[in-house]
Amino acid sequence: HHAKMLNPYMLKSNRLSNGIDRTYIATARNTPKAFGAIYRIGNSYRRLPFHSPVYFVNRGMDKIMQEYFTEHHFDVVIMPHLFPAEIMTNMKRHGISIPKTIFVATDYVCIPFTEETECDAYIIPAKDLTEDFIKRGLPKEKLYPFGIPTRNCFAANEPRREVKKRLRLAMEKKYILIAGGSMGGGNIENAISKIQYYFSSRKDIELIIVCGSNQNLFQKLKEQNNAGITVIGQCDDMSSYMKACDLFITKPGGLSSTEAAVCGIPILHTSPIPGCESYNADYFSKHG
Repeated sequence: HHAKMLNPYMLKSNRLSNGIDRTYIATARNTPKAFGAIYRIGNSYRRLPFHSPVYFVNRGMDKIMQEYFTEHHFDVVIMPHLFPAEIMTNMKRHGISIPKTIFVATDYVCIPFTEETECDAYIIPAKDLTEDFIKRGLPKEKLYPFGIPTRNCFAANEPRREVKKRLRLAMEKKYILIAGGSMGGGNIENAISKIQYYFSSRKDIELIIVCGSNQNLFQKLKEQNNAGITVIGQCDDMSSYMKACDLFITKPGGLSSTEAAVCGIPILHTSPIPGCESYNADYFSKHG
């Protein structure tokens, strides 16, 4: 199998693609209440009998994607995000030939406007969420409860001592891993201060902070140069750090929470970014 990773908006312009990314990350990271308000509006809007603004905005990508599919052959398009699913749906409804489409839900809830897409299959996180997707209007025969996919390295069984040795961590110490997803969201600094307060007298406990793409947070923590804290920027080996640490403190993102569950590290969820993360936290809490 040959796979091509593509941000569809880059076909129109890098400026558009980067603008969408920056707006999403800035809203989620810096103004989570605003992000939650947008999510609530979306949940209310989905009760109306017509398409969402998200659907109509993505209509402008039809011709660009049609040209791309004419130049490149694909058998299937796999989409772990709503926006490309809206693009494919628009194309399908306008009679444009497209490959088979698979939508992958990466949160433990049917997010707003998933129901207005027309994909050939929907991969959902768990069997007990099937009814949530059905009640939103998705056909049962298209739902496949295969879980949120993670890389094989998260499931690989490795002794903690070997992983610690590879990461050059002290065998005799306990490590707490703190992260805010790929964007470094959530109030990580608050979590650090709380933990330092509780474990200030424990020299056998150290913190490992993963800042993701949050450069401001990375620089700020590096400049503080606190003893007992290791600060990492973007990390390509989260599975090893999860296996080496004794506790994972994170906002309840669907992907990072699933990776942690696959690894088997105990999870402490911080306050969610209002919206789908609230449902993720609720789901993990109910399932122990």
